Amino acid sequence: MHLNRCNSCRVDNGCFVVYDRHNYIGNQVFLKRGEYSDFQRMGSMMGMMGMAMMDTVRSCRMIPMHRGAFRMKIYERENYGGQMHELMDDIESLQDRFLMSDCQSCNVMDGHWLMFEQPNFRGRMMYVKPGDYRNLRDTGASNMTRISSIRRIVDMC
Repeated sequence: MHLNRCNSCRVDNGCFVVYDRHNYIGNQVFLKRGEYSDFQRMGSMMGMMGMAMMDTVRSCRMIPMHRGAFRMKIYERENYGGQMHELMDDIESLQDRFLMSDCQSCNVMDGHWLMFEQPNFRGRMMYVKPGDYRNLRDTGASNMTRISSIRRIVDMC
């Protein structure tokens, strides 16, 4: 099925990440249950707030519900270099909590997470699921310049 443009959508159940490019790459937006009646206007508003600006959806991924522990190791440099910290909860500011200005690689052991470009879970975001990420800039979210805050995707779906 091919759509030229996505103008609206409704999420009845679950959580999704939508991407503005094919194959789950590009700008990402997290959607939970609700109605998104004017996706283009929402994309423009996100652009003004420093979030990813999207005027169309080219791919979409459902986020599986996770019940249990959340664990992730984050690293200051790519290929698991520099400072390392293990996370089990949300981090509003890497700089304030760990004196760490960026995260360039990680190992997600449990749970599903959103990584944000700005403190306090603002700005562009990137979804990560369990796995190894040697270089977060190679994940298809090349639009992100840094990672400053990290949030678990919990039962809000």
